Amino acid sequence: MTTPIRWGILSTGAIAATFVDDLRLLPDAVITAVGSRTEEAAKQFAATHGIPTAHGSWRALAEDPEVDVVYVATPHSGHVAATMTVLDAGKAALTEKPVALDAAQATGLFDAARERNLFLMEAMWTRFNPVVRRAQELVAAGAIGRVTSVSADFGFLAPDDETHRLHARALGGGALLDLGIYPATIAHLFLGPPDEIRAWADLGPQGTDRNTAMILGYASGALASLTCSLVSATPWLAVVAGTDGRIELPSVMCPQHLTLHRGESTEVIDLSYRGKGYHFEAAEVNRCLREGLTESPTMPHAESLAVLTTLDRVRAQIGVSY
Repeated sequence: MTTPIRWGILSTGAIAATFVDDLRLLPDAVITAVGSRTEEAAKQFAATHGIPTAHGSWRALAEDPEVDVVYVATPHSGHVAATMTVLDAGKAALTEKPVALDAAQATGLFDAARERNLFLMEAMWTRFNPVVRRAQELVAAGAIGRVTSVSADFGFLAPDDETHRLHARALGGGALLDLGIYPATIAHLFLGPPDEIRAWADLGPQGTDRNTAMILGYASGALASLTCSLVSATPWLAVVAGTDGRIELPSVMCPQHLTLHRGESTEVIDLSYRGKGYHFEAAEVNRCLREGLTESPTMPHAESLAVLTTLDRVRAQIGVSY
């Protein structure tokens, strides 16, 4: 029987709780420890989720000999420090998106992982979603012809509290990094990095974006129309259109089916799965660790950097800095 990969969870927020629930769907994974800035928070999370060991610091978690890989789920602003703590302890890391606040910071992390010969991956779960991957296969097979446009949105009504992490500049808040990274990822998956970018945003009192639009232009003539919002509940849809048809994804993050339109023909491809969908990225981490890889072929460092570079260019246009 395969020895399970032992996971540590760094942070105790809602996303960490969801990840823990999904991780338990994998037979070759076990959660051995959780770490937080305070022992109280770690113990409470451990008790709630049945985790054997609770650590009152990031470093204690990273140095735990019963941990093989650490899932980093802090707010955006903590990703670099937390991930470096893990890497410095000689452990592999899966760091929530965005892996860093900008491409320069991300480059530093990836260089550090490479120097230490350690695995590091950005936790962009959409790239591992079976429906999104099926859409990529269909496009590659020519099912919709040449891709000419991508449209995607992600928006919800955030708490009307400027101190909330979604708005707080000190925490890397704003719609772009939290939500806009998903539409940007969809555009990159089907069209690659853009040649031109035009962006506009409404900024809140802290100088972070609340309502943002991006148009990505390509030398091929293709374009992507993307939006993200903290002030409106949008449909969360993604559409990849081509010369011979289109693919509709009912969720920009974690779809469970897609609809393929070609002429008068409509086909629904249902790939429903258990859980929320985080276990697919965790399964990739397990596979990579077993094979001795330091990067995932599906989510390589270069892809993380390409999307962050696009978001950097958007921020430069809308006037957001951290």
